[in-house]
Amino acid sequence: MSAPNAGDTAWVLVCAGLVLFMTPGLAAFYGGMVRTRNVLAMLQQNMIALGVVSLTWVLVGYTIAFGDDAGSGLFGNLELFGLADLKVPPAPNLHVVDGRITIPTLAFVLFQMMFAVITPALVTGATAGRLRFGGWVLFLAVWSVVVYAPIAHWLWHPGGWLAKFGTQDWAGGLVVHASAGAAVLAVLLVVGRRRDWPHTAAPPNSIPLTIVGAGILWFGWFGFNGGDGLQANGLAAQAVLNTHLAAAAAMLVWLALERVTDGHSTVVGAVSGAVAGLATVTPTAGYVNAASAVAIGALAGLVCHFALKLKYLLRLDDALDVLAVHFVGGMLGTLLLGLFGNRGVNPLGADGLFLGGGGGLLWRQLVGVVSVVAFSFVLTWLIAAGVQALIGLRVPPADQERLDQAQQGADAYHLGGVTSLTAPGAPRRRAAAAPAGEPAVPPGQRVRVVTALLEPDPAANSADLRDALLRAGAISVIVSDAAVATTTPQASLLPRGYWQDQPLAARLRVTVLVGADGVAAVLDELDRMGARRSDTFVQEAERVQS
Repeated sequence: MSAPNAGDTAWVLVCAGLVLFMTPGLAAFYGGMVRTRNVLAMLQQNMIALGVVSLTWVLVGYTIAFGDDAGSGLFGNLELFGLADLKVPPAPNLHVVDGRITIPTLAFVLFQMMFAVITPALVTGATAGRLRFGGWVLFLAVWSVVVYAPIAHWLWHPGGWLAKFGTQDWAGGLVVHASAGAAVLAVLLVVGRRRDWPHTAAPPNSIPLTIVGAGILWFGWFGFNGGDGLQANGLAAQAVLNTHLAAAAAMLVWLALERVTDGHSTVVGAVSGAVAGLATVTPTAGYVNAASAVAIGALAGLVCHFALKLKYLLRLDDALDVLAVHFVGGMLGTLLLGLFGNRGVNPLGADGLFLGGGGGLLWRQLVGVVSVVAFSFVLTWLIAAGVQALIGLRVPPADQERLDQAQQGADAYHLGGVTSLTAPGAPRRRAAAAPAGEPAVPPGQRVRVVTALLEPDPAANSADLRDALLRAGAISVIVSDAAVATTTPQASLLPRGYWQDQPLAARLRVTVLVGADGVAAVLDELDRMGARRSDTFVQEAERVQS
């Protein structure tokens, strides 16, 4: 082994940090897409993987994945249990240029650990609203050892049977995305559907949070794909460039398809397309040129967008479309490598069908896809069914829409007026408001309360609304949110082309206290703002003595 190279070591450590950052990025990406009362549960389901899988990886996962082959090509031996007697890491012969390892073993352990962490976390997007926390923790621990580590050995250890067969996977199209996608299929069979799915839609609680998460994922993916050559060189630059180009191409294709099919190009569609491109280019990033990466990204945007219908065909409640984006994307990219593979980019790769290499690589890629998917699906179903029988993996239906309170006794958002009140002893940040003037109507005199419902848009300017009513004779004005039953449900567009019929429409409830002689003027003003007389009420009232 050559002496460790400082530049290569620094690059791999930076890439490890980038991949670690992807796990909270995934948490934010998924967290913004779920219901308001399930946000904390989703964040925790992702973040807990950093704790659980990091330990299982050090204890036994690493030795199964990268320990000396046990002789069958299926898994490594247990000599490196707990990283005891740590040896030079085996060179994943599909990754390391010229077969030279130039980084310390621990840097390799750390880098690979982050892949092991984020892979099972992908499952949480499909199972949103249905996972019992304790069962999920147990599932993570077992799955990371029994499913992930052997698949990593198959493809990323020179003694792995798929590596010897010639199947290629640069950064995890099979090891990460296909294995997690197959796991999604199995887990969904165990935890079942959400209540009333597919007839009840789940609007996202915070699209901005999802966009921030997507940005973190895109940024982190530079380390995800850029570090797999384990060297800071031209191949790393090629992998990073390919990663970005594929994401960009997939984003644009997805947006174009949204425009044609749904009439709008949405920001959620943009990041969905980008993530699909990132997942699809992952197995190919270090084996193809830039033009091929653009083509791969464009195909990802096309295929993954139409794969959104897959869950309905399979009758599987994949809440956040993990199957369409990650499972289909990972398998698609793996097969596309059989077409676009280019030894001119990486001598350790192989030429694909389009580069004159014939169909051999495509066949080897297909064998890899079938083997990984079948293994992950069967083992995952056994693990999930065992956890469900032992301690439970699925939450009770009554808790599906209130996981934050059921599992953590807390809420992600505190937006109500009562919870926003200043606590005793807090510093005063602005001068106290001047005391209100004397009421326009003396105490004890009869007044009227006018209540009306307004469309939110015409009354968007609160100052105009207040001033107009005060000019009409209002004594006080109270505005609150309301919802009214509609005779014809209003179609509401949701991300990724989904929609729901909303039988309750949002309105503003305006309550006005006015003297008897000002009622007519207030009603006229409310009429001008779009209030319907059938939804407007006038009641007698008496001003309370102060």
